Amino acid sequence: MEGVTDQLIVTKENGVGTILFNNQERRNALTFDMWEGLPVVLDDFMNDSNVRVIVVGGAGGKAFCAGADISQFEKNRSSEDSVTIYNDAVKIASDALATSAKPTIARIEGFCIGGGLGVALCCDIRIANDLSSFAVPAAKLGLGYRADGLKRLVDVVGPSMAKEIFYTARQFTAAEALAMGLINRMMPRSMLNAYVDDYASMIAGNAPMTIFAAKTVIDELGKPESLRDNDLCDQVVDDCFASNDYKEGRAAFMEKRKPNFQGK
Repeated sequence: MEGVTDQLIVTKENGVGTILFNNQERRNALTFDMWEGLPVVLDDFMNDSNVRVIVVGGAGGKAFCAGADISQFEKNRSSEDSVTIYNDAVKIASDALATSAKPTIARIEGFCIGGGLGVALCCDIRIANDLSSFAVPAAKLGLGYRADGLKRLVDVVGPSMAKEIFYTARQFTAAEALAMGLINRMMPRSMLNAYVDDYASMIAGNAPMTIFAAKTVIDELGKPESLRDNDLCDQVVDDCFASNDYKEGRAAFMEKRKPNFQGK
């Protein structure tokens, strides 16, 4: 994609937009250019009606993402101003993924560490192979995590498991991640790609407005009751019932055929 670093491999195929982190010599650790490029790619996906599902993964098959590329810290995080610029890029990218209007899947192979786990937590669904490992090593580096990043972890695994992850700073196996709810599915290494492809295809074939409504309402339910936009929740559901896709869904059911949803 023009204007986006080649450390992000971007493809679109069969309704699925895919982003692969490609910094393989550093286990796909995220560089500043990758953080800056991520929201650009996501914006392109948002504006492409042919993209219905977004898959985020790591190139090379050995790592999803091993966190931030520490080799860049001397250049990009050596002064107060540069730290602010870097942190802003991380927040913008993370928020763009977390608030994506389209469903997102993290396809996790190998290392999913620190900022890499943070990216995975910004996705709706996390599917990993059985050889993957997860950690937040902040306590070994003296780093502090801000509330917005911690909230995503707590929302997924709960306060006690989030504390264990941070207090120990150790690597957790895929089986442990599955048991604590950090990932949705654990697959054998040889089956992961095909499984994620099938899952993405399944989602892409469903009614986009229904998925958007579900995502919107679920995200609103995660907010304190006083901050929920109940009118928005009602609106996205009403939009479904007023759509041509609702008519198509009913017709396909009665005619015993696969529906052809248009997102309208």
